[in-house]
Amino acid sequence: MSETQLATAAIRWYDENARDLPWREPGIGAWPILVSEIMLQQTPVVRVLPAWRAWLTRWPVPAALAADSPAEAIRMWGRLGYPRRALRLHECAVALVRRHGGAVPTDLDELLALPGVGSYTARAVAAFAYGQRHPVVDTNVRRLVARAVAGAPDAGPATRPADLVATEALLPVDPPAAARASAAFMELGALICVARSPRCVDCPLAGICAWRAGGQPAPSGPTRRPQRYAGTDRQVRGRLLAVLRESVGPVPRERLDLVWADDVQRARALAGLVEDGLVELVGEACVLAGERRFSTP
Repeated sequence: MSETQLATAAIRWYDENARDLPWREPGIGAWPILVSEIMLQQTPVVRVLPAWRAWLTRWPVPAALAADSPAEAIRMWGRLGYPRRALRLHECAVALVRRHGGAVPTDLDELLALPGVGSYTARAVAAFAYGQRHPVVDTNVRRLVARAVAGAPDAGPATRPADLVATEALLPVDPPAAARASAAFMELGALICVARSPRCVDCPLAGICAWRAGGQPAPSGPTRRPQRYAGTDRQVRGRLLAVLRESVGPVPRERLDLVWADDVQRARALAGLVEDGLVELVGEACVLAGERRFSTP
């Protein structure tokens, strides 16, 4: 089976098995797709769906978000995790208004220049919103290509330029078909060619998968363990942010002290939130980023 046939098989499977997700609806627009891609980073679809709907209901266009405060973006982000993404989305909306008249640009370089938009997100928006031919490479796609083409059990811990080259070689020449193939590769990696217990019997690429043909060798390196959450600074940060999200105006430090008993860890977590630009200090109190500036008459 040629590389073109591989993409054709993936697209055929995708057309019959793709999940019905709102950001995949025809004509949904580039802004909803951009929001979904940023929300989906390190976050399961089931958690993103309600947050995405609420976000687009409140801020259906970039200008609406840009006119609101960063603090409100953090509040709406809720418990999706990695809340700096909310700040980056707000900064991105501001940049879209200032540089592009409130529209999401079609040009890849202009997308890459937006705050919070990296290589993956820029290519995903260009492909899925505008039907362009770009290799859209996330962890799932890297694993799928490594197995099906290179015969490797995984693709390593980080995306490399070689991953973009290998994925682009699999894309059809026709841009809309290439964009469809990119979506199909991602879906196959997310649902079928998963890291543990891949469902090879259901995979449309099983007959030409180099990894399967080679006996499905196990990874040679150490297995990555799931990150612990309980008791970490991330948990403390989340609790501090929860108090600030549920409050309007400055929150006294004494109230934040009730969040976590360990003074040293609590202070470190709060300092990290300030350093990340999520929280601002107001004397002996704290507020979410930008709340004072936007609330001042």
